[in-house]
Amino acid sequence: MSLLTRLLARGTVVLAQSASKLQTLQMRLTAGEVNDDMEHFEPYGFTSNPLAGAEGIATFLGGDRSHAVVLVVADRRYRLQSLAAGEVAIYTDEGDRIHFKRGRVIDIETGTLNIRASTAVNIDTPTLTQSGQIVSKGDQVAGGISQIQHLHPGVQPGNGQTGAPVGGP
Repeated sequence: MSLLTRLLARGTVVLAQSASKLQTLQMRLTAGEVNDDMEHFEPYGFTSNPLAGAEGIATFLGGDRSHAVVLVVADRRYRLQSLAAGEVAIYTDEGDRIHFKRGRVIDIETGTLNIRASTAVNIDTPTLTQSGQIVSKGDQVAGGISQIQHLHPGVQPGNGQTGAPVGGP
């Protein structure tokens, strides 16, 4: 076995264990070798739980085949293709994606997008466009006027006519 084949191996993921601080993988390596508990090093701030069949590159430190470290895992089955030079994307097998496009455009595609912020969500833009219904469980303040305190009695359905405002400034 050459030094290079003792140090590096290509393989496919069989199983991922992501509950520990450092994820471990079981991989089927070239020449039919199956290796358990391979440490999967991921870039800071990014993590994933690769599906069975994803491909990876492993290294064996000092050529010791009993201690493997997986350097990278990729999955060509779901990878976004034809990105322009300089573009970046995060994606899943279900079709979710965040695509950082040229021209400083970010596209997010998913079924449901949840945003949780303990203090505030701030949007500073000259134009905000939305389609569909807006549902709110709290007060809406427009132009400094609370919509809870600014009620219009006697709304006439269909003609836009309202009575005088009640309460509020």
